[in-house]
Amino acid sequence: MSARPSNNYPSELRERAIRMFGEIRPEYTSDWAACQSVADKLGIGAPQTLLNWVRKAQVDAGQRPGMTSAEAAELRRLRAENKQLRTANEILRTASAFFAAAELDRRLG
Repeated sequence: MSARPSNNYPSELRERAIRMFGEIRPEYTSDWAACQSVADKLGIGAPQTLLNWVRKAQVDAGQRPGMTSAEAAELRRLRAENKQLRTANEILRTASAFFAAAELDRRLG
């Protein structure tokens, strides 16, 4: 399952599709069959897309194990911050070495 949110469909359509899935699921023998039906009715290109949305909604609601959308967003934010801090540290190390060498040259020269 992809970690990226799907922006190809409006959020209202996603919410409606998930709600419809929940309403009609008891009428079908599998999640896949219910997803195919809802996807056909709403013009969603691939039933797998809807199944991904349903699974993510179930995780977010605590009905299925996994990383919630909020946790995934926090992890992305922390990774980006970590990357920025690593870059800043590398810049500081390079600058420190440059100024240390300049000070050494000044003292020796």
